[in-house]
Amino acid sequence: MPLAPSLEDEVAPHTAAFYRRALRVLAEAEVPFLVGGAFAHACYTGIRRSTKDLDLFIRRDDLERVQALMGAEGWRSELSYPHWLAKVHAGEDFIDLIFNSGNGLTPVDDRWFQDNAEADILGVPVRVANMEDSMLSKAFIMERERYDGADIAHLLQANAERIDWPRLVERFGPHWRVLMAHLSLFGFIYPGERHRIPLWVMQSLLDKMAAEIAQPPTHDPHVCAGTLLSREQYLHDVERLGYIDGRLTPVSTMTPDDVVIWTEAIPARQAEAEPATAAEEDGKPLVPANGWSDSGTLNA
Repeated sequence: MPLAPSLEDEVAPHTAAFYRRALRVLAEAEVPFLVGGAFAHACYTGIRRSTKDLDLFIRRDDLERVQALMGAEGWRSELSYPHWLAKVHAGEDFIDLIFNSGNGLTPVDDRWFQDNAEADILGVPVRVANMEDSMLSKAFIMERERYDGADIAHLLQANAERIDWPRLVERFGPHWRVLMAHLSLFGFIYPGERHRIPLWVMQSLLDKMAAEIAQPPTHDPHVCAGTLLSREQYLHDVERLGYIDGRLTPVSTMTPDDVVIWTEAIPARQAEAEPATAAEEDGKPLVPANGWSDSGTLNA
């Protein structure tokens, strides 16, 4: 498929040189990788926006090899979050090496590397993450400070006739309600373009819904799957109301340690921890032992 030009003018020259060299190093070493993030979004939608990083999707098994190649260039790498993300730093610039999602639902596997579009990114021929996989990874990002639903709506608006709809439905699998929510919102956002979503897709999702609600009540496993959408906004449910964290069920690859690390990285919790440390030196803890603020919220 023809792709719109990707970002060029939005990236500072020294940053672009870093990205360009990294892409060439990986391509010359024949390491499988896919470009995602703002660069891929610009290719698919024509929406151009400044970006603070370059997102590369890789298999977890290739991470150490990629880190070695980056190290040979004099760049520093770190495993930021063991369950999904590493970074490569060149001064203040960095590249994200993504091998899963923050909620552990979408590990980068062989399915990501099927029938990928190709594009020139900063003058380097590369493969771009498929729209279906991009939508799958974006669909679950519903934080207070970040919501990627607009990206999905724009991908649909620009490419509805080119999407592999059977593949997209299959990729969401048991999480079809999340897909249904985004497709429903598309019809709200672009009321004159609802017909661009294939009728069979909407009908199949509606049939699933009808069949599900027609079933008699079943045993309640007391799971809160909200943590698959936001690492912060449903902590009240799992920490205070006794719900089972959806990230610790078989649908996710996350471990209890992964959840702890990912939760501690929430900016609000980090901000709470810093004054608490200073206060404890004076013997005057400022933050309750349970880690919550006095208001019972985790405001970002």
